[in-house]
Amino acid sequence: MAQALMIDTKLRLSFEIGVNEKGEPKYKSKTIGNVKKTASADQIFEATQAIASLCNDPLVTVVRNDSFDIVG
Repeated sequence: MAQALMIDTKLRLSFEIGVNEKGEPKYKSKTIGNVKKTASADQIFEATQAIASLCNDPLVTVVRNDSFDIVG
């Protein structure tokens, strides 16, 4: 039977940095590595809110990317 072994967790934070010439929002992303694999959604939310409070631009989205090795 195959198993999925988590090897890495990263967060991608997207910030709205303004608007383009058409009036559509422009975004900038920052990826943060070395995230604790066992971090809960609440812990990640609190951490990203703390990071966002240090930034000039508003935080729009947070995406958690977990990477797995599939072994059989």
